[in-house]
Amino acid sequence: MSLAQQEKEVLEVQTSGEFEREPVPQSQWKDWKSFLGMYAGEHAAGTEFIIGPLFLTTGVSAFDLIIGLLIGNFLAVLSWRFLTAEIGTKFRYTLYFHLEKICGTRLVTIYNLANGVLFCFLAGSMITVSATAVGIPFNMEMPRLTDTMPTSFTWVVIVLCIGAVISLIAARGYSTVAKAANFMSPFIVLAFLVCGGVALVQLDVNSFSDFWNIWGEGGDPFPGQIKYTFWHVVLWSWFTNAAMHIGMSDLSVFRYAKNARAGWTTAGGIYVGHYIAWISAALLYAVYLKSPEAAVFINNGEAPPVAPGPLAYNAIGFFGIIAVILAGWTTANPTIYRAGLAFQAIIPKTSTFWVTIIAGGLATIAGLFPAFAMKLLGFVAFYGFILAPIGAIIVFDYYFGKKAGITSFYAEKTGSKFNQAVFWAWLISFGVFYVLSLRFEIFLSFLTLPAWIFCGCLFLIFSKLQKRSRE
Repeated sequence: MSLAQQEKEVLEVQTSGEFEREPVPQSQWKDWKSFLGMYAGEHAAGTEFIIGPLFLTTGVSAFDLIIGLLIGNFLAVLSWRFLTAEIGTKFRYTLYFHLEKICGTRLVTIYNLANGVLFCFLAGSMITVSATAVGIPFNMEMPRLTDTMPTSFTWVVIVLCIGAVISLIAARGYSTVAKAANFMSPFIVLAFLVCGGVALVQLDVNSFSDFWNIWGEGGDPFPGQIKYTFWHVVLWSWFTNAAMHIGMSDLSVFRYAKNARAGWTTAGGIYVGHYIAWISAALLYAVYLKSPEAAVFINNGEAPPVAPGPLAYNAIGFFGIIAVILAGWTTANPTIYRAGLAFQAIIPKTSTFWVTIIAGGLATIAGLFPAFAMKLLGFVAFYGFILAPIGAIIVFDYYFGKKAGITSFYAEKTGSKFNQAVFWAWLISFGVFYVLSLRFEIFLSFLTLPAWIFCGCLFLIFSKLQKRSRE
């Protein structure tokens, strides 16, 4: 590397540090350990304390849950490895800069706004999770499954304090986020394992058949929940992070990887977090459902509350409180970081630090409202359904653009600020399948992949027609 190039890279790090509008230079590439720690921290995290119990509220059976999660999570790992990591290490752009080259600045602004806001809502649900743990020493009233508004003044103060700390960590950039995840993730993984073990003892599980019978053949869903089958579990677990893998959001992460094999590190987070941790958290809730307090709710025809802090505290005491707090942080940190990059793409002259602080502020406000966490299964399905199809634009442009005879990076090469082919492909695919979901009451996770493929195909067709009209 020449001296001039070295000086250029040092200047880039000093002035930005995040390479928002250029490829990540080789001197900043990171080995697989950085990604293993980040994904372990992000996916063995706050959402798991909510999702595991919510599966129980859907009346899912043992086979559907245990085998369905095994398959669905494997499909997610394959998506990260062969789509996201492959393209991320090829170009080394953020999702937003990559899209700008295809879509144009005006269209990508709309997407970035939607993406950033939805990320803030997701991060807000994790702040909610941490708040349920911090509130235990203050005897705070915990939110119920049906709660939407802040439950008390204590709740508001705790959420604001947690949000401020998380936002500052995320605003310091990817390296700080990765270091925080590496530091916290072993502690969190240990907590989930211990919680699961303690819950098995509390449930008097002495054999595999006892464990299997916790779910058995399943049952009726709780009030306000829908019944989950095998395919609900497979597709929901595959697409719970659809925005990150087939939606290409994690291009912003894997652009730092030395090679695409770093995509396999997602398995470390997925199978610890989206398998062991979900099941462990479900066991904690199974213990609670046998309590006199839960019996009161059930007898009144209400769903017992799902509050991660008390569930973990009941199993392992103050160690559980600390684990839930850190688990919320390790999910919210990278999510706010991604949201900050989305907003930074809209206002590129503003520093990444300050737009991330703005994103953290929005996430904190969202965290005040328990509905985002209590309705997490449905929210995550909707969020992936909206954002995933735009990832098909990048995938189809990369893998099929040349064969289809379209112009790759169309906006960059033509100077277009609004790529009509992208806009109509996204709008039509979203509109058609969302109407189908509403009209026939189809669970959105069943339609995420069809919408994604349909969007990619429409993009190729419209791009071909657009090219012909210019010739």
